[in-house]
Amino acid sequence: QVQLVESGGGLVQAGGSLRLSCAASGSIVSLRAMGWYRQPPGKQRELVALITSGGSAIYADSVKGRFTISRDNVRNTVYLQMNSLNPEDTSVYSCNADQFPYHYWGQGTQVTVSS
Repeated sequence: QVQLVESGGGLVQAGGSLRLSCAASGSIVSLRAMGWYRQPPGKQRELVALITSGGSAIYADSVKGRFTISRDNVRNTVYLQMNSLNPEDTSVYSCNADQFPYHYWGQGTQVTVSS
């Protein structure tokens, strides 16, 4: 079992920044990709950014150039630096960890961007 605990969400004005953290604990051997997903109100969950154990990252088109995902394999923590936030980024952000054949989810953290 892997436990994921997110932190760093909150309320920010448009144009502002937030940094999310997701700390993994438990049976964390051989964690593969870790990522951030979000589910805006009334919409399906979508991938925001994902990073492999080797450090390769992919981003949703809507966040490219504004968000940066990074990973500390010593602390077993993944970060999401979010800059130039806009109201469309408002959502619950959830961390995901891939430990084949299982996927684990955190409880989510709310990000609200006011206009």
